[in-house]
Amino acid sequence: MSGRTARRRVLRVTLPPQDATASRGVATASASPRADFLAAEEPLGIRVDGTALTMTMRTPGDDVELAAGFLVGEAIVRSPADIAEIKLCDGASCKHDHSHDDLGNIADVRLAPGVTVSAGARRNFMTTSACGVCGKTSIADICVLPQAALSDDGTVFSPAVLARLPELLRDAQRVFDRTGGLHAAGLFTSSGDLITVREDVGRHNAVDKVVGWALLSGRLPLSGCALVVSGRASFELVQKAVLAGVPLLAAVSAPSSLAAELASEAGLTLVGFLRGQSMNVYAGEHRIAAGEQRTAAG
Repeated sequence: MSGRTARRRVLRVTLPPQDATASRGVATASASPRADFLAAEEPLGIRVDGTALTMTMRTPGDDVELAAGFLVGEAIVRSPADIAEIKLCDGASCKHDHSHDDLGNIADVRLAPGVTVSAGARRNFMTTSACGVCGKTSIADICVLPQAALSDDGTVFSPAVLARLPELLRDAQRVFDRTGGLHAAGLFTSSGDLITVREDVGRHNAVDKVVGWALLSGRLPLSGCALVVSGRASFELVQKAVLAGVPLLAAVSAPSSLAAELASEAGLTLVGFLRGQSMNVYAGEHRIAAGEQRTAAG
């Protein structure tokens, strides 16, 4: 896992147990230096056909998948045939000019003949690890629906299976175990089998890595699968799921209102607050095999 974590000296401050504090009336903290592991965060520039497209803050690793998944989420590519080549440039071994890219590595993408990047897809400034749509010029630029409707995917998911997925996702997070500071995205079958998982400081980056893996493996669209993410379900995560052909997106936290609206329009099943033995279904209820489904009025 070289490059995905960083070792740092920290000061560990610890308060005494509450019962000891109550007996003495004074809370005296102890402090001691120790080594800690942090999740690495570094910039990655994505360059398409020689022109800078965007720069994102990410956890190093799976960078080719990240670049490929990002292009899927921007509706630039739809199949592996749309990409002629992706290679990583470190500023030393490549022949490109990195004078304006001094913050990090570059994923250099060459598209297949006839595949182009629309003007609305280009980002004008750095994308942080928390923002998947920064730099877009209008809401129309990010409201992209797939060519094939998700409504054609009739997969049904068991609530009992869905309830197990956050724990399975957490068990698969190797880097999180060392740092406690990474998001994850996991792809599962409808029966609950883990297909693949990716980690990153950014939720959208983790999803891009999963989608990029699927694209490069020739597995898009991801029919019959469930995509589970740590944290909340934002608009950009719903769009990425929709463009990848995933029929169900589940998050352990809440979705945004725009995320729920897009999911409903696109035919995506959106599940939030997937914790313990309960969950909220915000769109696409027909894919949840609940024994009894009630309307809001009922």
